[in-house]
Amino acid sequence: MPAESMEAIVSLAKRRGFIFPGSAIYGGLQGTYDYGPLGTELKNNLKQAWWRANVWERDDVEGLDAAILMNKVVWKQSGHEETFVDPMVDCRKCKMRWRADQISGACPSCGSADLTEPRPFNLMFKTQVGPVPDPESFAYLRPETAQGIFVNFKHVLDSMSRKLPFGIAQIGKAFRNEITPRNFIFRVREFEQMELEYFVKPGEDEEWHRRWVEARIAWWLSVGLSRENLSPYYQKPEELAHYAKATVDLLYRFPHGLEELEGIANRTDFDLGSHSKDQDKLGLKAKANENRNSTERLTYFDHETKQHIVPFVIEPSAGVDRGVLAVMCEAYAEEQVKAPPAERLKAVEEALAAFLKSANKSDKLSDAQKAAIAEQGERIGKDVSANLPRVQALLSMPGADAIEVGKKLRGQSDPVVDEFYRTILHFKPHMAPIKVAVLPLKKNNPQIVETARKIQRELQSAGQMRCVYDDTAAIGKLYRRQDEIGTPWCVTVDFDTLGDGSDPALKETVTVRDRDTMAQVRVPIRELETYFREKLTTR
Repeated sequence: MPAESMEAIVSLAKRRGFIFPGSAIYGGLQGTYDYGPLGTELKNNLKQAWWRANVWERDDVEGLDAAILMNKVVWKQSGHEETFVDPMVDCRKCKMRWRADQISGACPSCGSADLTEPRPFNLMFKTQVGPVPDPESFAYLRPETAQGIFVNFKHVLDSMSRKLPFGIAQIGKAFRNEITPRNFIFRVREFEQMELEYFVKPGEDEEWHRRWVEARIAWWLSVGLSRENLSPYYQKPEELAHYAKATVDLLYRFPHGLEELEGIANRTDFDLGSHSKDQDKLGLKAKANENRNSTERLTYFDHETKQHIVPFVIEPSAGVDRGVLAVMCEAYAEEQVKAPPAERLKAVEEALAAFLKSANKSDKLSDAQKAAIAEQGERIGKDVSANLPRVQALLSMPGADAIEVGKKLRGQSDPVVDEFYRTILHFKPHMAPIKVAVLPLKKNNPQIVETARKIQRELQSAGQMRCVYDDTAAIGKLYRRQDEIGTPWCVTVDFDTLGDGSDPALKETVTVRDRDTMAQVRVPIRELETYFREKLTTR
């Protein structure tokens, strides 16, 4: 079962080195996060899978890496200066600021209904260009990667000798000055996008839009999302962006509800038309923004009709960070390996009750923090045996570290969790940050350690997988740690490997443990690389 609470994901992400709060040692910066060692690997795996599917495995798509800083006229012509806004309100009581479309007439922080009237707020970040401050010497940090593709349309078309239909793909950073960043890395101010602009002949756009919707659903399933948690939403006419003929949002069931993971839009000829000169001669279907600055006609010469046409654009646009979050949520699971003794569960229940009582009375917590802790604690308390691993997430919630008795709760719960439960990330093997962990049964045995390190080096140097060596705990804890970070396989080097065990036939073999089933098999060392390569291509 995927994660049921965002707190569990946030706790695991920080604890195991996936994602950290940005600038944490200085109190943080809202809406920014840093990817740790494992998060970086997971993010790269997601991007590589997208690039492989959309560029390498297709004959009709080229790649691009456009600049983050662009001439500010780009954003005038694209409509971002005028339309890229959110409605903003301020709470007159607590001075908090909110998006007007995300609250229901009352301040989420203090509950006051004394709010200002909504007013538009442009989401683009400005930055100074050049050494001398000047009202005109500025640029925007790009709020999306798409415009870099549109302004390079002719460059790619001419240099690569492409024919319609063809696409241009790009993965890159974008920036939006969100009024209310929320839900961990779901809505942030600095993020990455995976965008593809697919150029087609007018009249063929609807069929290509349908194909891309099907292709994008299939891809998300290939990286580990379940069909039951992925839902296409066909926007109603009144919901469409001003440039769109049709848009399908792929919604994912995050712990906080159904939210957009990717949008696939039929943008007609609005974008290329808006960035073109001589618009009145192009026969545009869309109402493009008047352009007196461009030096190019962004057209395609159709050899069949002997005419220049402005292609329609199908745009699959996905957020990398939202994708990482969805993959983690889908993969997350908590399992009871064996039933803990009743007396130890009772001790945890008593410590939990004391913690919740203390949190409710604390003057160090806001009302919102108290309510959130109480809700999570009550959920755990309904069935402590089933929900015990969630205590770690409870103790990681904002304000929880100010409750002194939380140390006692952690002291009671952590040993029970370590012994009787496991948290797992059921990543698809090609998505897992680490593919194989090599573990010595005895870290004080030089022969076992050297054999294990040799295996790790050989698997790593083969270039097909990220492989690590770990001897920092007993073998049971090492297995649990690798389960929690989603490593599909563990290789254990033991006395049988050296020929010192009870069965001489097991010499130069190792134990390979499967993350999902916990099943163990013996595999000859010389066959390990082939064994894992086959596993990676078939699962």
